[in-house]
Amino acid sequence: MREDFVADDDAVGLRADAFLSSQLGVSRGEAAQWCTEGWVTVSGHPIAKSRKVRRGDVIQVNAPERIDPMAVKVETVQELKILGEDPDFVVIDKPVGVAAHPSPGWVGPTVVGALAGAGYRISTSGSPERQGIVHRLDVGTSGVMVVAQTERGYTALKRAFKERTPTKIYHAVVQGLPEPLKGTIDAPIGRHPNHSWKFAVLEDGRNAVTHYEVLEAFGAASLVEVHLETGRTHQIRVHFSALKHPCAGDQTYGADPRLAAELGLVRQWLHAHKLGFPHPVTGEFVEFVSEYPADLRHALELLRDGAH
Repeated sequence: MREDFVADDDAVGLRADAFLSSQLGVSRGEAAQWCTEGWVTVSGHPIAKSRKVRRGDVIQVNAPERIDPMAVKVETVQELKILGEDPDFVVIDKPVGVAAHPSPGWVGPTVVGALAGAGYRISTSGSPERQGIVHRLDVGTSGVMVVAQTERGYTALKRAFKERTPTKIYHAVVQGLPEPLKGTIDAPIGRHPNHSWKFAVLEDGRNAVTHYEVLEAFGAASLVEVHLETGRTHQIRVHFSALKHPCAGDQTYGADPRLAAELGLVRQWLHAHKLGFPHPVTGEFVEFVSEYPADLRHALELLRDGAH
């Protein structure tokens, strides 16, 4: 973005950042940052954000283009695999590091952008950045996910997830050995009172129910199968953290960093292993399975080899 401004009598005496804010409709903080980074000059020289504007000043702004955080970035994500497709939906194997859709503060790849890059034309109602999204997986969680391709698919799948009809099975490696070996965690979840990016078990939170069963025990950790009855943000991570058995590698929710390092984990060991749902048109129940990705498989092999 390049624009020139000539200071008139009304601008005289204003700070440079305040002047730019009024002229460009940006926040004063953003204008100040442009000055600090050298994007703003007067008579060819960088101008300090606090410098007062003088009559006749020619102020040139050569700031970078502002990126809309909600814009869909069409790109190819090689690791994203197609597990199944139908005229009304596509089922993907989402790799770690890919968000479901664009959001403020996220600059990495998204499922929406990756499908567009792969040639899929999603046509559903709702905001453009969430086209076809009927449920989500965290950026740091890999596994199976369904995206609607048509309006009838979108409507039916949204209703199914709202009514909790789909079968959602996750596998997780959690620290220690949960007791009992098979049980249900019924504890409400809400936004953490002290950290806006975290969630916690709270009395006034939303209803959250997690069923689990230990599949293998290794001493330092256990492989568990998890059936979600509800779908709260970070539900599995929060529930097992509350039990003092956080997902291995999940340092946001209290995992041991030493164990994470020994297992080579840079994210939580949590994988959406199986997803089943009624076909949006025929009603037939369909299921899709995602195998463990390399990093989770490697950590599990180390545990099975008795290294920990």
